[in-house]
Amino acid sequence: MSPLRAFLLLAALLVGSLAHAGQPCTEPPLDPDSLRKAFGLALKTREALDQSGAEVVMLARVGQDLSKWGLRYTHLGYVWRDSPDGRWTVLHELNECGGASSALYAEGLANFYADDLFRWEGLILIPPPAMQQRLAAAFRSGAFMTMHDARYNMLAYPFDVRYQNSNQWAIEVLADAEGGPFTGRPEAQRWLRQAGYQPTTLKIDAATRLGARIFRANVAFDDQPFDRRMAGQIDTVTVESVYAWLARYTPVARRTLVRL
Repeated sequence: MSPLRAFLLLAALLVGSLAHAGQPCTEPPLDPDSLRKAFGLALKTREALDQSGAEVVMLARVGQDLSKWGLRYTHLGYVWRDSPDGRWTVLHELNECGGASSALYAEGLANFYADDLFRWEGLILIPPPAMQQRLAAAFRSGAFMTMHDARYNMLAYPFDVRYQNSNQWAIEVLADAEGGPFTGRPEAQRWLRQAGYQPTTLKIDAATRLGARIFRANVAFDDQPFDRRMAGQIDTVTVESVYAWLARYTPVARRTLVRL
């Protein structure tokens, strides 16, 4: 039996029990086709990672359609080869059930993709070896947890510590590994500003902001600079902004796209 057939057989056996990745609340299980795609994309990603020779990479997925904002990827995490047998573990922050809090998760590649994706692809960014080593040291020591703040905001401002979104956690972990160790998030944010990180600016009018604030617990705007907020200019950490900054900061970083 081929590796892909074996992987998909395992997916079929798990279809009745595997719910959306990283969601502690009750969610309906994925349908068999979505689960098959999640495992298939996980296998392709694992093959690409094995061929890369990397120890730590960043991995993005497409959870929903953000094309009207000029964005493609929605969520960013790390993938770490954390054992001698070559097992890959995803480390990332996840919003809990659309509420105002988040938690850190360590899980497999299939779980990372088992989230009812809008598009079945993954984008891998491979940092240079020295950066990978510093990140791996942070994962082994648990230092990556010091950059986590459970107060979640999907549109968190990059240079304020009132909230955090998942992509912001990822880049603050990178800042801590590169410029730290820091005692907290303010130092990581100052380092990122000095290192030339530029957030994505979204144009969101007052009516849309009000509706989002009233009806969504995981969206807030009070951390945004007042003048920019009143002008409808909302700055936040996106996958695209992280990748663009890292390409400037270390041009030797490599990108790999995986698709079903």
